[in-house]
Amino acid sequence: MKFGHFLYPMKFDDSRDEQEIQACLDEAVLAEELGMDAIWFAEHYFTGECVYGDPLVFAAAVAVKTKKIMLGFGILELPLNNPVRVAIQTALLDNLSQGRLVVGTGRGSNYNAFEYVGFGTTPGLGAAQLDEAEELLVKAWTTDNVNFQGEYWQVAFPSVRPRPYQKPHPPLARACLDDASIIKMAKIGRPILLRGNSVNVTGEKIKLYRDTMASAGFDEAAVEKNLDQVWVWRELHLAETDDAALGEFLPAHYAAYAHLEGIRKQWNPSEMAVSVQRPPMGREGYAESADPDASELMIGGPKRVAEQVAQMQEVGVRNLMLTNRGLMSREKTAKSMHLLSEKVMPSFRGG
Repeated sequence: MKFGHFLYPMKFDDSRDEQEIQACLDEAVLAEELGMDAIWFAEHYFTGECVYGDPLVFAAAVAVKTKKIMLGFGILELPLNNPVRVAIQTALLDNLSQGRLVVGTGRGSNYNAFEYVGFGTTPGLGAAQLDEAEELLVKAWTTDNVNFQGEYWQVAFPSVRPRPYQKPHPPLARACLDDASIIKMAKIGRPILLRGNSVNVTGEKIKLYRDTMASAGFDEAAVEKNLDQVWVWRELHLAETDDAALGEFLPAHYAAYAHLEGIRKQWNPSEMAVSVQRPPMGREGYAESADPDASELMIGGPKRVAEQVAQMQEVGVRNLMLTNRGLMSREKTAKSMHLLSEKVMPSFRGG
């Protein structure tokens, strides 16, 4: 099992941006010092849902502050970006990190339709553009004398410089929210990123991915290689006891959800069809033992969280991307990271 630290810092007080961005840098360095396997970055705009805003710029800062830890995007909302510019930026970042980069892409969440409007587009157009954006991204990374004439982008240029450090290009993974997208990626042998759902539902999605790859003609070695690159996102917070962890994290989590729902109600255009995010499970849903059929966050003391990690491992999860969404103080965040590294991770290394 690999453990990734997902820097998804919800910081809604705009008077503290400087301090919070520095705290994120310190947190990234701590993740490497504690032996975590990856640092992941998110992309959200306009609200402080992700305080550093631009994940590509921020990841470059982390790249030069770290030495060995993998760096991944979870995700780049590719339709909000020019794919050629992303190819150049990620090629540079791949060189700065000396090949530690994984590029996770997706169309983004239409919970935040206002983000698309802020960049002059719509969620529906973003979904339509994604396949073409990824195709152009790969061509830009790997091809000389590019002449790309697509539906959404028509470009021609000699080559992308710098060339990516990894050959032929950094690993590319797609965030998948539903079975149709999982099947689509499995058929072409592209690794996926998953989030949400119960442990058992997550296991069903991994099995669907495995079975679809096999049915599409990929051999066992190729399937296993891709499963090693599937990462699952979970919220995580550890304290010395279950009650302490739940009492610290859940009220802040509920408040952040309510805050963002208020922004969405005000700023999502009424004429656009947008999804409504399901409220997080209440405190009463957390039984004494972790329930693999409940939509639990990974919250608790070391014993409970280790139980949840074991359940994830049993259903085929090999890599976890874990975040407290920046909702805890620096001290509580550091304590949680130390407990994960010292009390949970050692039991799952080498498995």
